[in-house]
Amino acid sequence: MCDGPSRTSSPPRPEDATVPARQAVVRFYFDADILGLAHVICSLRNDATFPGDPGATIYKRHRPRCPITDKDDVDWVPKVAARGWLIISRDHNIRENPEERRAVRESGARMVALSGRDAANKWLQLELFMRRWRQIERLLDVNGPFIYLAQRGSLKPLSLDD
Repeated sequence: MCDGPSRTSSPPRPEDATVPARQAVVRFYFDADILGLAHVICSLRNDATFPGDPGATIYKRHRPRCPITDKDDVDWVPKVAARGWLIISRDHNIRENPEERRAVRESGARMVALSGRDAANKWLQLELFMRRWRQIERLLDVNGPFIYLAQRGSLKPLSLDD
């Protein structure tokens, strides 16, 4: 038995020291209707959250637990808008849902709705989301209220009128 240091161990390096994670800045909120996609994206990005998100530390940034627990669109949309988050949704009936459009309009919310057959399942949602990623990210600099419909071939605004 050797009393000295092991030959295989090396002294600790400064970069190995535990550095506390800084607070993440959340910018994207994924609606409960696309939780599968939300789990994929939020496991890779610290600036996105979803209802039920327990929080995470990614790239040395800590994202806290998601504070949004409401299930009804007219309840959670204003809360997300008040935080300045861009909403990502898959509400295939948004064209026929005047209450949700009104909630977006009145709260000044910003929303991207993945739509059509291109958003039918988690894989297609991921493909569509990544195809439109650069355009979606640019919407962070646009004032609301708005809803954009994201499809394979386009990202176009939806009228907020009733």
